[in-house]
Amino acid sequence: MNRIEIVEGDITRMTVDAIVNAANASLLGGGGVDGAIHRTAGPQLLKECRRLGGCRTGEAKITRGYALPARYVIHTVGPVWHGGTQQEASLLASCYESCMVLAQEYRLKSIAFPAISCGLYGYPLGQAAEIAITTISRSLTPGHSLEKVYLVCFGADVAAAYRDCFNRLKGASA
Repeated sequence: MNRIEIVEGDITRMTVDAIVNAANASLLGGGGVDGAIHRTAGPQLLKECRRLGGCRTGEAKITRGYALPARYVIHTVGPVWHGGTQQEASLLASCYESCMVLAQEYRLKSIAFPAISCGLYGYPLGQAAEIAITTISRSLTPGHSLEKVYLVCFGADVAAAYRDCFNRLKGASA
């Protein structure tokens, strides 16, 4: 848990090895964090994403960061919330796991995650925060390359939900 930090801010400004894009299945840009990442990275990101052939929900693919301060962008497709009846929890956990596997594969030292599926996809903040923090914590084994994981929250309400969950889980593991 000491390698995880919750910050409120704009993920496109994070100076880390990789930022995670909460992408749609086409990987060709969209709204929310996806659109902001594509706009900030520049047209080269879209060009590279076109060659990837999309991405399935729960999986992740990596590209260069181009004009972003991050060297890489890891694109993952989170689940749309349907009331928890369509394997949303396991798909969301898979997003984080897939990103953590790529981070290890590329020997990344730092990564920044947005609140995957919590915007337009409607995932409840508290549940999403618990899945994110639990899955990331489980992946941060002693041999993992990541030294710092940032959970970047866009807005005070998101940051409060993630901090509440983090503090509760940290207290439970103490």
